Amino acid sequence: MENNLTLFNTLSRKKETFQPIKSPHVGLYVCGPTVYGDPHLGHARPAITFDILFRYLNHLGYKVRYVRNITDVGHLENDADEGEDKIAQKARLEEIEPMEVVQYYTDRYHNFMQALNVKPPSIEPRASGHIIEQLEIVKEILDKGYAYEKNGSVYFDVAKYDKDHKYGILSGRVLDELLSTTRELEGQSEKRNSFDFALWKKATPTHIMRWPSPYSDGFPGWHLECSAMSAKYLGNEFDIHGGGMDLLFPHHECEIAQSVAAHGNTPARYWMHNNMITINGQKMGKSLGNFITLEEFFTGNHKLLDKAWSPMTIRFFILQAHYRSTVDFSNEALQAAEKGFERLMDALQQIDKIQPADKTTFDIEQFKSKCYAALNDDLNSPILIASLFEGVKAINAAVAGKASFTKEDLDKLRELMHLFTGEILGLKIEEKSGEGDSEVLSGVMELLLQVRQQAKKAKDFDTADRIRDGLKELGIEVRDGKDGAEWEVR
Repeated sequence: MENNLTLFNTLSRKKETFQPIKSPHVGLYVCGPTVYGDPHLGHARPAITFDILFRYLNHLGYKVRYVRNITDVGHLENDADEGEDKIAQKARLEEIEPMEVVQYYTDRYHNFMQALNVKPPSIEPRASGHIIEQLEIVKEILDKGYAYEKNGSVYFDVAKYDKDHKYGILSGRVLDELLSTTRELEGQSEKRNSFDFALWKKATPTHIMRWPSPYSDGFPGWHLECSAMSAKYLGNEFDIHGGGMDLLFPHHECEIAQSVAAHGNTPARYWMHNNMITINGQKMGKSLGNFITLEEFFTGNHKLLDKAWSPMTIRFFILQAHYRSTVDFSNEALQAAEKGFERLMDALQQIDKIQPADKTTFDIEQFKSKCYAALNDDLNSPILIASLFEGVKAINAAVAGKASFTKEDLDKLRELMHLFTGEILGLKIEEKSGEGDSEVLSGVMELLLQVRQQAKKAKDFDTADRIRDGLKELGIEVRDGKDGAEWEVR
């Protein structure tokens, strides 16, 4: 088993060799979507990032329990515990039940993840299904003196916690900084400090989503659900906690404080954060109104899009950058990704056309080592893709008769290309729609290529080139090989 995996740990701010708590078992928790609208490109990035981690850990032989939650209650409009619940707001505007909103957008999220070839998690718990577990944590934190009750709501006492522990170990925020930068917001007078956060909120008379508790009829704070569900399914201490960089503070910082206060330890050993998708240098997000949904990408129905982009093009586009780097959206970048993806998929199909030879002119073992080294270096997908294109170059050279493989090495190359491209990166060949796959077009193309071949034999290269160039203008690429010409709709 190739296992020299290092991961960048946000908690220590450095790369660390991955050592699970109870090998071969690995506990992985990732913050999932708040389901009040369709997922956009920014939601695709953490899903794909941690899908790669899930796939690779499984490949290495670990038994991974991957938990990714659905937030269906408690996420208010304002992260400072103010405003309306985002899902309840959507339900009120559309005059339907909140759980209708949840079910509709959860189903759509799953459909889009399936299109992107993102594997489902082992467990996908919902916040609303774990109210009892969340109330148990509220009681533990209250009993240990790190929370206080006010007017039916319960707040985490950050200042008290900071005296005994250290608040800000993940984000680097310090209490003095919070005191100087956090302003008092209207309606927060019941908090001792504006940076305290809600564990339980008393519901107003008009608040739709509410549950009974010892404190009031109300609902849990947004941060509490992840502490409760990760502990329930992975234990009070597990291996990896993941999510987007935008969740680092306050969400993940508050999770750590809650878990330390309730259980005496930080919940996860390794904290991983993917960076943002940006548009013109600004974070893509629903709150900013500058997002493009995945449906809009797949249909091309958005003013910023030149055309529709396929799910695998989107996946390849995201994987071309390291998960800790920002990715700036542009049609030009997507076009380059589309061409790169098609070239990679084309090479996978070309392998079977290579005839074995007496010798191999490509270093298979070095290729394998480079691919594993890229993954082991904090899931460096762009370096892995660059290595895979070395394989693509060798495959194309062999098809053209300019390189060779023994049967054993050809089998190894085929296995490695499919392993890293399909099993780990999750890329797959997409079926082309429309007339490109019709029997009529296939027949016409066969006839045209026969005419072109006859022209070449007669040394009528002008006609042969005119057929090739004319087809290219129509979006059909013709490639000449030693076994004849092939075509593909682009």
